[in-house]
Amino acid sequence: MIRKDATAHAVPAEILDPSGGANQVRVRAYNERLVMSLVRRHGSLSKAEIARRSGLSAQTVTVIMRALEAEGLLMRGEPMRGKVGQPSVPMRLNPDAVYSFGLKIGRRSADIVMMDFVGGIRRQVRRTYPYPMPGPLLAFVVEGLAELEAAITPEERARIAGFGVAAPFELWSWASEVGAPQADMDQWRGVDLGAEIASRVPYPVVLQNDATSACAAELVFGLGPQYPDFLYLFIGSFIGGGVVLNSALFTGRTGTAGAIGPLPVQGRDGETVQLLKIASIYRLENLLREHGIDPKPLWYSPDGWIDFGAPLAIWIEDTAAALAQAVVASASVIDFSAVIIDGGFPAWVRERVVAATQAAVARLDLQGVTLPEIVEGAVGSAARSIGGASLPLFSRYLPDQNVLFKELA
Repeated sequence: MIRKDATAHAVPAEILDPSGGANQVRVRAYNERLVMSLVRRHGSLSKAEIARRSGLSAQTVTVIMRALEAEGLLMRGEPMRGKVGQPSVPMRLNPDAVYSFGLKIGRRSADIVMMDFVGGIRRQVRRTYPYPMPGPLLAFVVEGLAELEAAITPEERARIAGFGVAAPFELWSWASEVGAPQADMDQWRGVDLGAEIASRVPYPVVLQNDATSACAAELVFGLGPQYPDFLYLFIGSFIGGGVVLNSALFTGRTGTAGAIGPLPVQGRDGETVQLLKIASIYRLENLLREHGIDPKPLWYSPDGWIDFGAPLAIWIEDTAAALAQAVVASASVIDFSAVIIDGGFPAWVRERVVAATQAAVARLDLQGVTLPEIVEGAVGSAARSIGGASLPLFSRYLPDQNVLFKELA
């Protein structure tokens, strides 16, 4: 099975254990990660700004930034003049310093991407299928990775940090919803996906839930710096999500915090069902079939949808009504500053879903509820792929999640 605790099969670099001792080497490694995290969050920062935000001394910051620049991880920006004294030189991350591969496994398609150090997708390969099966999927990992590696230089390959995997847990659970034979999907039981991939690729492998990975991508590369606490909703074949508290990903006791899909909501017929049975793309697929429209274009390219007319409008209306209930229920438990909505569809569909959700929330009984902002995600349809590719980078270059992005006021 895809074990929820199988998050890493090889460790690319030492990950600092907050319960361990704090010798000089460990402290410096942590401070280096902290500096890079601050630069990542703000785009570029001067040494003085990093010292102020981190609480480190100016001398310590100078030593760290010189070392990171010498390693090629940081690069100088244009000097900022106009103030008394020497011009301030902002430092930013070098996009070409580190690369990583990321695999997104979906119910209808899989993608492998090569991502740079600042979250840009450099190359990508994609496969579609009626439903995922272990054998063909593992074959795609080997073939797709070989295709990407053939297009890069030896120098670029030497800077690969690892291979991240963003995959739904318990793939066998929703066979009927995606029209797959249960006997076929049961083949996933007993498959240790992380171990199987690790035996086929020459890089450290890190595995995480797909929606959690997408949430992490939004936290680091999207709107995360603007909202210290948010609920993240990603509408794929099935809706999933994540929770961010105090600018850190909160996965909960079992790693499923913010999964959101099982949340009970009322449909248009008044019946109570799970959120995922309404606000998921597989429902749109079924609606298209009911209207005599081929749903296959949904899976060719998440950014290439056409306007499917009435079925799409019905799906957006039903999805928004269900999401509105989820937003209010979640806001009644945690005082989120925002609910961020994204999905495996074009930006214009996301815009319509968010606008319809905002309108649907306004029609609900909001007495005693402090509503969060309801906003569009910034990472887009590739959030799960980017999140998967981010996993090796997070393990090597970011501080422990409990102190992720902490800085002084």
